[in-house]
Amino acid sequence: VSIIATFNLMYGNDISLNIMSLGGIALGIGMLVDNSIVVLENIARHREMGKGIVESAREGAGEVGMAVIASTLTTIAVFFPLVFVQGIAGQLFRDQALTVTFSLLASLIVAITLIPMLSSIGGKKSEAQPLDLKEPKTKAGRGLRAVRMFLFYTIPTLITRGLRFLFRWIGKITKALFSPFVWVFDKSYQAIEKMYSGMLRWSLNNRFIVLTTALLMFAGSIALVPQIGIELIPQLSQGEFAVEFKLPPGTPIEETDKALRSVQNNSKSLQNVQTTFAVAGTGNQMDANPEQGGENWGELSVTLASGSSSLEEERAMDQMRSSLQQVPGLQYKFSRPSLFSFKTPVEIEISGFDLDKLKLAGDAVARKLSENNRFADVKSTMENGSPEIQILFDRDRAAALGLQVHEVADRIVSNVRGDVATRYSWRDRKIDVLVRARETDRASIDEIQRLIVNPNSERPIPLSAIADVQIANGPGEIRRVAQQRVAIVSANLNYGDLGEAAEDVNVALSEVTLPTGIFAEIGGQNEEMSESFQSLIFALSLAVFLVYLVMASQFESLLHPFIILFTIPLALVGAILALYITSTTISVVVFIGLILLAGIVVNNAIVLIDLINQMRMKGTEKLEAIKEGGKSRLRPILMTTMTTTLGLLPLAIGFGDGAELRAPMGITVIGGLLFSTLLTLVVIPVMYDLLDRKNYTVTTETETA
Repeated sequence: VSIIATFNLMYGNDISLNIMSLGGIALGIGMLVDNSIVVLENIARHREMGKGIVESAREGAGEVGMAVIASTLTTIAVFFPLVFVQGIAGQLFRDQALTVTFSLLASLIVAITLIPMLSSIGGKKSEAQPLDLKEPKTKAGRGLRAVRMFLFYTIPTLITRGLRFLFRWIGKITKALFSPFVWVFDKSYQAIEKMYSGMLRWSLNNRFIVLTTALLMFAGSIALVPQIGIELIPQLSQGEFAVEFKLPPGTPIEETDKALRSVQNNSKSLQNVQTTFAVAGTGNQMDANPEQGGENWGELSVTLASGSSSLEEERAMDQMRSSLQQVPGLQYKFSRPSLFSFKTPVEIEISGFDLDKLKLAGDAVARKLSENNRFADVKSTMENGSPEIQILFDRDRAAALGLQVHEVADRIVSNVRGDVATRYSWRDRKIDVLVRARETDRASIDEIQRLIVNPNSERPIPLSAIADVQIANGPGEIRRVAQQRVAIVSANLNYGDLGEAAEDVNVALSEVTLPTGIFAEIGGQNEEMSESFQSLIFALSLAVFLVYLVMASQFESLLHPFIILFTIPLALVGAILALYITSTTISVVVFIGLILLAGIVVNNAIVLIDLINQMRMKGTEKLEAIKEGGKSRLRPILMTTMTTTLGLLPLAIGFGDGAELRAPMGITVIGGLLFSTLLTLVVIPVMYDLLDRKNYTVTTETETA
């Protein structure tokens, strides 16, 4: 019911079924039943006390209703800030956050309305009273009545009885199949309950030891963080990659194609390589991308066999690097198809005005990075350009002849490259008609020098009269960032994470002496990671604050929400341990998992503290209320933890494409939830006993009446 309602809400908010929204549904599956479990368990507890079906449904749902609402709102509160997160994190998880929010709202409504109603159905059925129907007098009336009875009574009755019979047998078969598991669960729960009661009594008598142990565990987990590693987004393995390369400027396309075919033939012999696709040369230096233009450029796309792992993909790339290094003068760069537009893992922006100094600095930094085995495919944008014809204008001479330099430059471009005069329509195509000088008039420097720069004047002036024309190697490209010239040194990573790479880059920059007026700073994914993490830290802080506000309004207290918030650092211990054990690096996905964890882990403590407060309001002593409350809430807490964990298990294991993007979140939430549940059942009662000094006014049913 909740999932169907979620689909309706997704449709109303223009959220499509994609990898993130479906991931949100998968994420919410385990939490959808949590509210219903708490309500049903409390109704069952009232039934065991001997109350009637309707009374148990009413009192059981009413007793935990506010706690269920508060726990659901705390989870929703942590997703709300994600909608406003900037950067890649906001683009990634907006649909997922809204989907989980919709599913939790639907499950809350189902838990406090539909579940109590269904629970109240049962008991002794009243005898059906026959309807006093008058016998039709006419034959047509009796026939119509027979048809009506057959359509609206006989058929529905047969369908109902058939379904009842089917479900009864399904129930019997299911009961027979699951009876051993139920028996094992009951026996295990009885043992856990007995052990927990003793452990809780010991913890309440040894509060200092319990809190010190929890503090040491938290400090130890924080010490593990530097060993886990940091990256922006987990590397997605899609079974294909591309290598882009450049030969020295001026290399004819025939030589480029020959070198590319050699690399392609070598790659076909590699293990797990299924298909290859090569492109040699594209466009020219006047109408192409500076990085992907000219006859000396080529690209090879490699597709691996289905089912190839990320390790096999890395092995194929390393083998291709070995063969590419044997080609003299070849520059190459590996890349993977990406779901998102990211910069290179490592980018160093070297800024300044002098192009020669920029090139010297870029080459020096690139050489320094190449000495470190961590970095691969090191490349500087300030590389040697292709041979080009440069026209150096004498502005004074041009002004003396009454010519504008920009007009002359435009006229030269029109003669050499040409202008689109019109378009020729042929079938469904539009073909440009290019007008420019004859090839014989622009085939050499001498011909270009003789180009007339004032064709409509009485005295024709050749270009050589106002400019020097020469052949030189220009810069490969001139990039600007914030209106400032920059050289960008980029590199991929052979191993390690982005955080370690940033440290090595800082060390390398400190060892390179930059020319005067040249400055360097780290950009690329490291910059994007810093921006995303800052935004997510703000979202996490806002989420914790919203969770506190929700709990403060529920308990009408500032102390009890403060006690419950101690579950968050306890969950952090489990999350960090899970990441460390599974060798999962900290990324944006892990941060989203931590934000989600902040809303989930407080739910168990909310239900526990709420029951303790209710028992104290009825006259139970504080220690006794803590012991009985912990014992009463042990079963629903364990059940909700198990359902959420099992619901997230497929995400953590990582099935299907894009698993690298989902698994870190599942691992984070499962580790934090399991660990916090174990500590919540012990540490939170101890904190409550230590900090709560409130004297409750005993309320009885008579006084209330």
